[in-house]
Amino acid sequence: MSEIAALTARIDKLEHELGIEQDVNQIRRLQYTYGYFIDKSQYNECVDLFAEDGDVWFLGGIYKGRAGVERLYKERFQNIFTAGHNGPKYGWLLDHPQLQMVIDVANDRKTAQVRGRSMMQAGLHETAEGDARAWWEGGIYENEYVRESGVWKIKALRYFPHWHGSFADGWQKTPIDFIPMATTCFPEDPLGPDELIDPVPRLWPATDIVDFHYPHPVTGEPIVVDNSRAREGFKD
Repeated sequence: MSEIAALTARIDKLEHELGIEQDVNQIRRLQYTYGYFIDKSQYNECVDLFAEDGDVWFLGGIYKGRAGVERLYKERFQNIFTAGHNGPKYGWLLDHPQLQMVIDVANDRKTAQVRGRSMMQAGLHETAEGDARAWWEGGIYENEYVRESGVWKIKALRYFPHWHGSFADGWQKTPIDFIPMATTCFPEDPLGPDELIDPVPRLWPATDIVDFHYPHPVTGEPIVVDNSRAREGFKD
């Protein structure tokens, strides 16, 4: 290879690597922005972060495509949490920090995958209209992203909540299946998912590991998940 050809190849490689790093930053910004939007119940803005064929996995159900995503955010969340208002409501706390993101962009720079975490604080102040309450929540994301017309969007937001606990009693006293998973699909349930997740997720005190989309960073081997003892205290 001539010196000029070698230099050209090196520049091409560096440009590609720089492009991937730029993608990583844009995807991180996208997911961080999702957290800020959902914190303040900006559900219309949340929907606009998704690809047209994007999905959301939430509490045992899959909401498919734009119609499903809008059903979850604009109809279910917006009506339940803010009485149809697109924005914050007095006394309503719903913080969603986006943490520990491991971002992998495909070599063709058209798709990406992210593993991340949210640790949420939520509740309703005692002076607000409704039943005062306060709880903690934590969960794992295993998301997919797609570049459409040069813009990164959420292709699949897969949120697996792992634990809930009231602020007063803590997670050590969380009742079994404290938050029920979806059991009925749309249209039988007008606000339900389009499909149920199989197997059905279980919350704390179950301790299931969500499969990793990436291999072990040192050995390069697939990360083996052994959930054989994660639910042994449950009685179905």
